[in-house]
Amino acid sequence: MVMKGIAHWPRKSMAVVGSSLGGYYATYVAGMTRCRAVLLNPAVHPARDLMRYIGDQTAWHDPAEHFYFRPEYIHELRAMEVGPLTRPERVFAIIAKGDEALDWHEMSARYPDSNIKLLEGGDHALSDFEKAHLDDVMAFINPV
Repeated sequence: MVMKGIAHWPRKSMAVVGSSLGGYYATYVAGMTRCRAVLLNPAVHPARDLMRYIGDQTAWHDPAEHFYFRPEYIHELRAMEVGPLTRPERVFAIIAKGDEALDWHEMSARYPDSNIKLLEGGDHALSDFEKAHLDDVMAFINPV
C-alpha cells in the first residue's frame, strides 16, 4: 500500500521518517526508492521479534482494545527485508543505548555505513525528540 501511495512522489526530493517498526518500513521504502530516510530506534528484526506475539493481543495504549496478530504478518515482514542499502549515506538513524524495547547494538550494526547519532541514554520513545533531535532530522531531510 505504501509503495502504491508514493508511486508518483519525486524520488530525488522525497524523504521518509519512521520510528520502531516504522523505521523498518522506512528502510524498505529507502531500499526500494533510494530516497532519504530518518530512522528513530528502528526495528531491524521484526519478524523474529514479533513471532512470539502471534495470537490475541491488547493494544498498549488501551488494554481493553484487542486485536489478533496473524502468522501471515510474519511472512509479510520477512518479504520486506532488504539487504545492504545501495545508498547508505542517505540514511540517518537516531539510536538510543537506553532503548528498553530494541537492542542498540543490532540497530547500529544494521546501518554500518549510514549516518548514526548514537545516544548514551534515551529511551525507545526518544522522549526528548522535539527538543534534542528535530533540528538534526530536518537538516538531514533538507540538506542545503
